[in-house]
Amino acid sequence: MNATPAPTAAPTVQADPSRIPPAPPAASWEDLVTNALLGTDRRPPAQGAPGRAAPVALLDAAAVATVRRRAGLRPGRAARRPEPAPEDPRPALPPAAARRLALLLADRSGGTSGGRRGSSPDLTELLPQWLAAADAHGYAAPPQTLPALLDAARGRTDLRPAALAFAGPRALWLARLNPDWRFALRAAPGGGTALPAPDDPEAVRRLWREGLFAERVALLGLSRSRTPALARDLLASTWATERAEDRLMFLDSLRVGLSAEDEPFLERALGDRSRNVRATAAELLSTLPDSALGARMAVRAAACVALDRTGDAPTIAVEAPPECDSGMERDGVVAKPPAGRGERSWWLGQLVDAAPLGTWPERLGGRSAREIVALPVADGWQGELHAAWCRAAVRQGDADWSRALLGVPSAPEAGGPGAVSLAERAKLLAALDSAERAEWVGGFIAAHGLSEAFQLLGVCAVPWAAPLGRAVVDALNIARDAGNYPWSFSGVMGLAERCLDPAETGRLEALLAIPDEREDAAPGAGGYWAEAFQRLVTTLRLRADMAAELGPTPPGRPPREPAR
Repeated sequence: MNATPAPTAAPTVQADPSRIPPAPPAASWEDLVTNALLGTDRRPPAQGAPGRAAPVALLDAAAVATVRRRAGLRPGRAARRPEPAPEDPRPALPPAAARRLALLLADRSGGTSGGRRGSSPDLTELLPQWLAAADAHGYAAPPQTLPALLDAARGRTDLRPAALAFAGPRALWLARLNPDWRFALRAAPGGGTALPAPDDPEAVRRLWREGLFAERVALLGLSRSRTPALARDLLASTWATERAEDRLMFLDSLRVGLSAEDEPFLERALGDRSRNVRATAAELLSTLPDSALGARMAVRAAACVALDRTGDAPTIAVEAPPECDSGMERDGVVAKPPAGRGERSWWLGQLVDAAPLGTWPERLGGRSAREIVALPVADGWQGELHAAWCRAAVRQGDADWSRALLGVPSAPEAGGPGAVSLAERAKLLAALDSAERAEWVGGFIAAHGLSEAFQLLGVCAVPWAAPLGRAVVDALNIARDAGNYPWSFSGVMGLAERCLDPAETGRLEALLAIPDEREDAAPGAGGYWAEAFQRLVTTLRLRADMAAELGPTPPGRPPREPAR
């Protein structure tokens, strides 16, 4: 049997590389996106399989490009593992308080945008109070709440000090990992970096010479709070080479722990080439009653104010300074008055408010502050003189002069001899202790109602003392019974929700019913008042629950002062 010969393989044809047309270059991803946006009718793809419709060819090219892009990625360099979060040694928050915090942080409504608020408490307004109480107890924030705490502080600058204090060191650790939370680093001393200890003078001086401006400000503030002399020495060592705006900010740090030991440095600053620096140095010196500047101002002011005994009764005579000489300007007197003010009255006011208040009893016949304020002032100078004494009492924190200038709260308009505005009355009240302040504001409300009391209530310690709380509740009840417009008192009602002592809740029970409306009352006012009192009662009960969840009040904790 004959074998069939095997077919001979065709010879392999070697292609000539020089004769093969080059493959068309792949379209870039940007070209493909442009084709898709313009449409293949207006801009067909540059490459495509024969016979394929332009839209299909574009999708094919996009698919190939996508695979090419993904396959062509090179692995990135592994990032360095972050350092572990620091430990927070503070005690853990009680479970009930932790649940309450989660509820407060979850409520982002911020109240209603307008109209009636209803009877539900505004949780966003209770968060600052809760944080202040938690900080007073010294608790650590639960780790799972830190992102929400930082988000809340990012949206509300008023929350930041208390929120960051409660969040602790772990919040700064998180802030370095999220650009949205970098504000926490800026708010922390030294921008979140560790500052050298005051007992390491070489490290302190090195940071002062070489640090960033924010680090230097933080270092100066920390040193001033712990070792005032060290901060003053740092400032003096580079004072001549600092920029004027930096000198002004650094000088302001001396307000903390200001004492007679700072006087020589501040006296030198009176000769500074910057007017703002000179004015700040003069202001700081004027708060030191025994300073040389105070003595110079006392001599100048006493030359302008004297006791006139020639009439039937003693009178204060005033002769304003005829000029503003170079010595006065060096001591902080601004020569050019603002528009609408006379030069001589402007200079007089500055001399009197910079002179120590102890100047006047000896100058005016050994009288007390109250007796001096009660004296008549000749030639229409009373307003100017008393207004300057008001500023001096506030600057020097003198309670006797503040009482004298405030007068009794039941006086007509309760303006007192020198307090010509609510803002000035509020500043004078700040010089009194919290109990006396609350008593005066309570008397003002009892005599004059709530129409002008909002600004005065803002300087009272929280929670309000019992007499002040009763005065506010009684005035709200009177306003309701009088048929007044209820929304006129919404600001005071909001303050009461945050500041009234929860112990007053029982007195409010009788105010929850909707009263019979008077014919001249605002339509629907009764229902609004009932809602407002219901919200007040509910909020006070909630605040009482919050306090109980945090535990007993730390011993010796004083009433919380309002934010200035």
